[in-house]
Amino acid sequence: MPSLKSILPILLMLMVPAGCTSLQPLSCLPNERPTVTDSLYFGTAKPGGVVSQEEWAAFVNDTVMPAFPEGFTSWSATGQWQMASGRIEQEPSYVLQLTHEGSRAKETAVQHIVAKYKNDFQQEAVMRIRSQACRSF
Repeated sequence: MPSLKSILPILLMLMVPAGCTSLQPLSCLPNERPTVTDSLYFGTAKPGGVVSQEEWAAFVNDTVMPAFPEGFTSWSATGQWQMASGRIEQEPSYVLQLTHEGSRAKETAVQHIVAKYKNDFQQEAVMRIRSQACRSF
């Protein structure tokens, strides 16, 4: 009988393809359209202070609105982040939710928003959750 140690590499090789497969195609109802939803989480702690509500509003007006004129939703939140140094930071934050068709142009726009915020406010990261959804009005 083979030992667990000898069959473990085989089991791992069988499991890897299952973890790398794509999601099943989204099945929307007849009155719905497939869409992509990006939820972005922006911390506000920065060297020497925090991102103020005025700075956030200016960022949204100057960066987000031109890229997503069709609409978006933003709200204040409280979050926790473990920094690369291991230190845990609890801070006020902002959440930005973008729903779009998933085109290359919108992907580029989302990446630009994330990069600009990180650069402008000296952030280590902006968390992005990307998911498929069905949209209707």
